[in-house]
Amino acid sequence: MPSPERTAARVALAGIAASAVLAALKTGVGLAAHSVATVSDGVESAADVISSGLVYVGLRVAARPPDADHPYGHGRFETLVALAVGVLLAAAGAGICVRSLLTVEQTPALFAIWPLGLSIATKSVMAVVKMRAGRAARSAALTADAWNDSVDILSGSVALIAVLLAVFDPARLHEADRYGGFLIGLIVIFMGFRVVRETALQLMDTMPEPAQMDELRIEALSVPGALGIDKCYARKTGLRYHVDLHLEVDPNLTVLASHEIARAVKRHLKNRLDWVADVLVHVEPHL
Repeated sequence: MPSPERTAARVALAGIAASAVLAALKTGVGLAAHSVATVSDGVESAADVISSGLVYVGLRVAARPPDADHPYGHGRFETLVALAVGVLLAAAGAGICVRSLLTVEQTPALFAIWPLGLSIATKSVMAVVKMRAGRAARSAALTADAWNDSVDILSGSVALIAVLLAVFDPARLHEADRYGGFLIGLIVIFMGFRVVRETALQLMDTMPEPAQMDELRIEALSVPGALGIDKCYARKTGLRYHVDLHLEVDPNLTVLASHEIARAVKRHLKNRLDWVADVLVHVEPHL
């Protein structure tokens, strides 16, 4: 059975292929149908190709084992990629907004809707698959890409509604198509800032959820000889967490005996909690 990291990389590759096909269809059909909203959605899908490519590269680099220059592994690269995806989304959204405002409005043709419908269906499947794979691998970049696909569903729906309004009531709603494209840009900008915020919190070493930390303490104290925990910190380095643990033991034990308890705690946490990459245990006397 492939590892979660390998599965995540394969999902990212599938996302690249799907986004490339959809970008070409929506842009080509949108231009032929004179639909600003459809072309805008196609531009957004083209940005997805770049972001999914970045995610794939990030996952491959993050999976590399630690080395002399990177003793904590290469996981931070994956977080940086997620940050780049967020910035790219915000920039793409701004570009879509500007293009929508500057484009001369024409009533779109009805056939502009079929690539939008295909996009909504495809992205619905990809969003679910990427979210599951991203959470299984604890990949911030792939999870960000899943949220990006969720935005694609929303933007595709907005484009679809905008085209239909402009086609069926051109006398009153002839600008619906252009405003639909502008709204798509705003949605993409919002999601870009959301992704940037989440990845920035990771880069600032934000602690895991309280439930995870409680689980960590409970598992550590289940090891024979572990009498208490003074301090416990965890920081994410890409796909998993590195833990700093101040463990309290019997003060009358020898250094060797205390060291063996610390090693047992480290082994236990790494075996029981798959989100833990490594544990640094500092032994203190239990008073």
